[in-house]
Amino acid sequence: MFKRKLPFYLTICAIAKNEGRYLQEWIEYHKMLGVEKFYIYDNESADNTRRILQPYIESNLVEYSDFPGKKMQLKAYANCVRKHKRHTKYMGFLDIDEFIVPIKHKTIPDYLQSLGRFSGVQINWVVYGSGGAKKREKGFVIERFKDHSLPSHKLNHHIKVIVNPRLILRFFSAHRPVIFGKYIDSDGNRTKERFWDRAPVSNQIRINHYAIKSYEEFLEKRSRGRARFDRKRGLDYFDNYDQNDVKNDPIMDEYIVELKKRIP
Repeated sequence: MFKRKLPFYLTICAIAKNEGRYLQEWIEYHKMLGVEKFYIYDNESADNTRRILQPYIESNLVEYSDFPGKKMQLKAYANCVRKHKRHTKYMGFLDIDEFIVPIKHKTIPDYLQSLGRFSGVQINWVVYGSGGAKKREKGFVIERFKDHSLPSHKLNHHIKVIVNPRLILRFFSAHRPVIFGKYIDSDGNRTKERFWDRAPVSNQIRINHYAIKSYEEFLEKRSRGRARFDRKRGLDYFDNYDQNDVKNDPIMDEYIVELKKRIP
């Protein structure tokens, strides 16, 4: 059992731009699964981001930072680590279209505690496609999109991490900070190869990546630009990520039911 010596066991750091319509679902989902604090960096949003976040800011669930500029993702992550590395045992780094899904445990902390002592864990994507949706419709993201790639698809080699932030040395990408220590994969095995060079593993935990949603939402995402690069995504990005081989996966159904209780 974890003996609390720090204010939080698990926190998440994220940078967002004009994603206000998705924030409540993303926060409530991860709160439901054991995340205790969110550090959200607002990169020049011109939508309702601040209004959506305000109740969470007032309740101290979210720490909000206005973070303008171009290519600010890694700078935001570094700032978050510098400010909060002594406030949390573990910190995850996610985008707002990524949802951590424990498969064999009730919560994310339950899963992390099952690993024993570790420096950082790499969690593979499962990319979700559009399911043929052209327009944005009502409903949660996790409710509207249930078709996804085969777990072995090449895109799912991508990982995001949950790490001991005191061990982070630097960020050279949004996917895997350099740490003082060794990473394990999501099955708890020491990683000996780069994530591109080993098969994805997602039987214990995974990150559902709703990269495109409907085609309308993809075009909106494309117009926002990218957090690390000046160039926009090409239109071929939609085709590459529109992976729908596994149909109507029910894995999120229980979370949808619970979310509807939390978000009327």
